[in-house]
Amino acid sequence: MPTGVHIRDAREQLFDAAERVLLRDGPNALTSRAVTTEAGCAKGVLHRHFTDFDGFLAELVLDRIDRIEHQAAALRGSAGTGTVAGNVTAALTTLFESVAVAIVALVISRDDLRARLRRARPTGGVPALTEAAAMIASYLTAERTLGRVAADADVDTLAPTLIGAGHLLFADRKAAPPEPVAIRKVVATVLAGVVPESQR
Repeated sequence: MPTGVHIRDAREQLFDAAERVLLRDGPNALTSRAVTTEAGCAKGVLHRHFTDFDGFLAELVLDRIDRIEHQAAALRGSAGTGTVAGNVTAALTTLFESVAVAIVALVISRDDLRARLRRARPTGGVPALTEAAAMIASYLTAERTLGRVAADADVDTLAPTLIGAGHLLFADRKAAPPEPVAIRKVVATVLAGVVPESQR
């Protein structure tokens, strides 16, 4: 596409293109040229919207973190419905079947990107995984208030345990995604001490 042609929603188009490259070829293949080629636009388009490529990547990760926070609101809203293990299983599946696993690999592989993200969101931990753990903790807290999770449940330990286990199940991007029954088994095992059998 010629440089002079206006692209509607250029940021989203570039983000979506980066996501496709990331999922298909991994973080090492993610370059400004790969993104603009995938998006079908001139390389200058990216640099008109972002200060540099790490700035683009930081905005991409922050945009995907915002999506996790929207998912968190929906998950909290599900408290009291279905089963606790079923809701957590669905949340982990939605999270890790998306670009989240590839985003984590990207963040881990680029020191400058991590530094920018920590300046933007000084929450500690690995960006995306930290927000995902907060999502699960918030949900378990809501269920604890409703009495479907034990009153003494340590949700701040359970949440990162569930995120870590979920990430391991989905981490091999080349393999088929885990079977739903395997995810449910891990969730039920982690929650066994704090959730009654009827909620597993």
